[in-house]
Amino acid sequence: MNQAVRRIGRSLALVLPVVLVLSGTLAVARVPWSGAPSESQILTASAERASSGQETRKRAPHQVLQDRLLTELQEEDPGVALSGLQRAVDERPSLAKHCVEIARALGQAAVQKYGSAQRAQRFARPVCDTSFAAGVADFR
Repeated sequence: MNQAVRRIGRSLALVLPVVLVLSGTLAVARVPWSGAPSESQILTASAERASSGQETRKRAPHQVLQDRLLTELQEEDPGVALSGLQRAVDERPSLAKHCVEIARALGQAAVQKYGSAQRAQRFARPVCDTSFAAGVADFR
């Protein structure tokens, strides 16, 4: 009987501090520290974004550039978009690591626009080690 009481005591000695720390942490997390009244202080950023239906995070510069160049390709031709890509990489060398990815996407979009790889291939230029041509060839 004495051993059973000791085991229960040891178990409580190990579990009780953990329970107290967790409950204290949860209590502190619920306190509205900013003092600004709102409907729910526990909304996470992802839940807030999902409820508003807007994406608030900034897009990376290479994603913005890719979208802009794809729009140029649709409105004009792939040659204009490839020239824009070359200028952007020359102006901002940090975009060079994304150049292959962007040029390949432009090649795939050109095939979609013109319907054939041969017609899209006419616009190929040596931008980003011929990644545009690889994008044209890879399009399925």
